[in-house]
Amino acid sequence: MPPTLASLVRHSALKLTVRAGGDRLDVPVRWAHVSELADPVPYMEGGELLLVTALKLDAEDPEAMVPYVKRLVGAGVVGLGFAVGVTYGEIPKALVDAAEQEGLPLLEVPRRTPFLAISKAVSAEIAADQYRAVTAGFAAQRELTGQALAAGPEGVLGALASQVDGWAALYDASGAVVATAPEWAGRRAARLTADVERLRERPAPASSVVGGPEHEDRVELHSLGTGRRPRAALAVGTAAALGTAERYAVHSAIALLTLTTERSRSLHAAEQRVGAAVLRMLLAKEPDHARAVAGDLYGELLDAPFRVIVAESASAASAARVQSADHAPVPLTKATAATLAAADPHGDPLAALTEVVESAAARAGEAVLVVPDGGGGGEGERLVVLAADGGAAVAACGEYAAALEAAREGIPEQAAGGDVDELVVGLSAPAGPIAAAAAYKQAEQALSVARRRGRVCVEHERMAAGSVLPLLADDAVKAFADGLLRALHEHDATGRGDLVASVRAWLSRHGQWDAAAADLGVHRHTLRYRMRRVEEILGRSLDDPDVRMELWLALKATTAE
Repeated sequence: MPPTLASLVRHSALKLTVRAGGDRLDVPVRWAHVSELADPVPYMEGGELLLVTALKLDAEDPEAMVPYVKRLVGAGVVGLGFAVGVTYGEIPKALVDAAEQEGLPLLEVPRRTPFLAISKAVSAEIAADQYRAVTAGFAAQRELTGQALAAGPEGVLGALASQVDGWAALYDASGAVVATAPEWAGRRAARLTADVERLRERPAPASSVVGGPEHEDRVELHSLGTGRRPRAALAVGTAAALGTAERYAVHSAIALLTLTTERSRSLHAAEQRVGAAVLRMLLAKEPDHARAVAGDLYGELLDAPFRVIVAESASAASAARVQSADHAPVPLTKATAATLAAADPHGDPLAALTEVVESAAARAGEAVLVVPDGGGGGEGERLVVLAADGGAAVAACGEYAAALEAAREGIPEQAAGGDVDELVVGLSAPAGPIAAAAAYKQAEQALSVARRRGRVCVEHERMAAGSVLPLLADDAVKAFADGLLRALHEHDATGRGDLVASVRAWLSRHGQWDAAAADLGVHRHTLRYRMRRVEEILGRSLDDPDVRMELWLALKATTAE
């Protein structure tokens, strides 16, 4: 505890006597200051015990003492020590009455007690309090370190909550609550998600204080991490402002949580090398070797169905914007907007996706394999991810892709420009280690379709379950269709028949002459003549099923424009 007026009054060597404001002696004293000025307020900071002999004060004049005391109270002076036996034999009644009226503690200082003794007593108590705070801080640091080693971040939070007599919460990079202590603090911590998101927009390290009518207590937020963008955040809730000892505990917790949440670059690089080796063996159809290399790091991922995710960073200017009926725009909900903001879409899109996937996996306690791949042959760098089917990482990838899609739908093309990096993602069907190579190929196929359609993400399962007709929107397919049908269109342009419509009717009726002729409103012999002309012009037989298939697809491709 810092020194108070009460502790100074109890100090036996000082012999201080309370003459006014006896009900306000528990206020802390920041310092003892001597001033004989008629107005010492400009030199006050607040929290001082002012010591005077009234050398330049008319202490017997009520009209002078009332404004004098008011000025002291307004400046935050916590008490007035009046030396008797120097200028006045006792404290004048005018000063006592003014002090009582304003509620300012007034202490009588006997002549044999020098002001220096009072200053030394205040200084000694302040030093003792600081020593106690530092000692308590070191003890808290030892306890927090022990908890970090024994129980990880949860142990650190529990010890910190005990040290500050409040609660503590840990958030991941997206602002989601990872852990709280005590458990009842979970609901309070969840209300601060928006404040955590605002904090992470500031350069690290950053901190802020949250309070107000909607909060039960005072909450400090601190970013965690050593990089440009925070990896996590810490919230500390208390009933009042933190003291020195509590501040030491919070700073120790910040350092320890940074160490436990921020993996070293060398460890991360080593894990990536192991992951790359596991992926290479899976794609080489060597699942047993892959399991051996995976060990405890990725072993559980290979024990259940997983999905392969292939992501690529591409220029927005080169992405074709082809909308299809089976992929309607996703509305930008509050949840997807939060996901999009948390991942920093204005930075590296692959790094943002990595953060989203790894954060979700960490919260769910599931393994995820993330391997950067610069040799995919696409327009930009690539990322390959193996994640548990139905797990949090796959769900987070889908939610992030939906957020990007919804955000992009609201940005005009001219506003996007040509230098904006976009994310393109392909997702395989569930597979096991034996079928990893096939799943990788599925993800690449889905990625190719997503790039061609101008979508952010395409799942291979949805691609297989949908219609093949959207694939005909490809420019190469349209060029083939135009080339195949050009001679027929040129014939029809002369007015010598309607060969294109005749082919379409005949194919749609599976070669049934009467039905197709009826659809066209012509005689079946007329239709037979037209189809012979088609064969002559194309130089190919309509009895060939490949020719019929190519004609049908060409007709579909041209009508889909």
